[in-house]
Amino acid sequence: MTSQQGLPPRHNGLSAWTTRRWLRVGVSVALAVLAALGAVGLWTTIRTSDIADELVNTRSPSLTYAVRLEAALVNQETGIRGYGLTGQRDFLDPYRQGVTDQKTAVDRLRELLVDNAQGREDLQQVLDRTQVWQQRIALPIAASPAGAPAALAAERAEEGRNSFDRVRAALAAQQEHVRTARSNAVKNLDRATQLRNWVFIAIAGVIVLVAALVFEGLRRGITDPLTRLGSDARQVARGNFAHPVATTGPADLRQLGADMEAMRRRLVDELAFSEQARHQLDERAADLKRSNAELEQFAYVASHDLQEPLRKVSSFTQLLQRRYADQLDERADQYIAFAVDGANRMQTLINDLLTFSRVGRVHNEHRLVELEPLVEDTLSTLSISIEESGATISHDALPAVVGDTTQLGMLWQNLISNAIKFRHPDRRPQIHIGALREGDLWRFTVTDNGIGIDPEFADRVFIIFQRLHTKDAYPGSGIGLAMCKKIVEFHGGTIAVDTHHSPGTRISFTLLADDNSPTDAEDPRS
Repeated sequence: MTSQQGLPPRHNGLSAWTTRRWLRVGVSVALAVLAALGAVGLWTTIRTSDIADELVNTRSPSLTYAVRLEAALVNQETGIRGYGLTGQRDFLDPYRQGVTDQKTAVDRLRELLVDNAQGREDLQQVLDRTQVWQQRIALPIAASPAGAPAALAAERAEEGRNSFDRVRAALAAQQEHVRTARSNAVKNLDRATQLRNWVFIAIAGVIVLVAALVFEGLRRGITDPLTRLGSDARQVARGNFAHPVATTGPADLRQLGADMEAMRRRLVDELAFSEQARHQLDERAADLKRSNAELEQFAYVASHDLQEPLRKVSSFTQLLQRRYADQLDERADQYIAFAVDGANRMQTLINDLLTFSRVGRVHNEHRLVELEPLVEDTLSTLSISIEESGATISHDALPAVVGDTTQLGMLWQNLISNAIKFRHPDRRPQIHIGALREGDLWRFTVTDNGIGIDPEFADRVFIIFQRLHTKDAYPGSGIGLAMCKKIVEFHGGTIAVDTHHSPGTRISFTLLADDNSPTDAEDPRS
């Protein structure tokens, strides 16, 4: 049952469609509608173009050449009638030009009327009647001798008039049919143009309608659900974790809303748990505060109340030794020496423990610290040990770091004094302090040629009061490196023994760099 939390209820049909499916279907339908409208628009455009081509390239030229054919035949008839009445050859020029024009017009009309049966029939009727007139009237009269009126013209005047009237009637019928066809073509062009215009208006309207439907569908199916989901998410992000997250819209958006609602519920549960944990943490913090107060009280007691009795034990034991020196045997003197040494060691341990407990608590002033003068002051403090051991100490150019001056001074003093103390009996101590920039940190190394530290003890040396040698061989409380570790970690760094260095020991640690220090990860001496 738990695995089903946050899932939206199952839906069938359109409610189970995802956003991608809605978009895919919507785009497909829109493209199909636009393709159909585009096909209709293309058809109307092609039809309009075809009718216009027919009108421009066929109907209008047909009428023009029909009129030219009539003019050519009229010129022939005028020329033949004039020649027949006068016998003057000048009248034959219009006749001959008319014959030429007739041939041109007929050839062109045959080309234009190749797909027009009615036009071809009309043309053939005109040619048939023209041929009758030419055979009976025009050709015989044109063949008559010039210089005197042709007798044949007078004899066949009535026949010629009737024959040419039949030609005129055929021409009139032809032109009427051509004009009617052209007029129909013009009407068809007007209707096709109107249809094309209405189709494109319809296409524009459908495009606007589809755009409106797509916009409304996106608003209802995607934009509004996402807006509500974003509003609910912002309410939760502002801290109103009791505000439920709506699950509306397509299936994937409902799933997203359900996931966010499950996340909100999980956050509510986690916040309740965190609140409970915070109360426990507050209680533990209060306990820790009380413990720290008790620790401070202990430190005060250690620094005052415990040290005073130790000083008395040491002082009175030494007085006892001086006053009764002649009366005590060698064994008693040894016992007194043991007591004085134990008291002094106990006082040293108390002081070291007090110093260790104060790291990060008493001295806690972070500021920019120049290490160059700080190390020089440390070397000056250790000058007697350096002179007695014959140690040679060198260092790179030391940068400025962010930290507490007092604690960093204790860090350098412990590391350098350790390097001097744990020197090799057969070698003069040689100690080098290195500095290398690593991003936002400075890595420092303190390298010596002393007795070294076995790799198996590399972690143990940083534990408080852990000693690798007896106090007779190397005096001390065993707290130095533990204090160094606490100081470095308090400053946000790390410290470790370089187990690959030999001979001697190399302690490596990091400190935060000053923002104005060089950022190149290179040896400052270069």
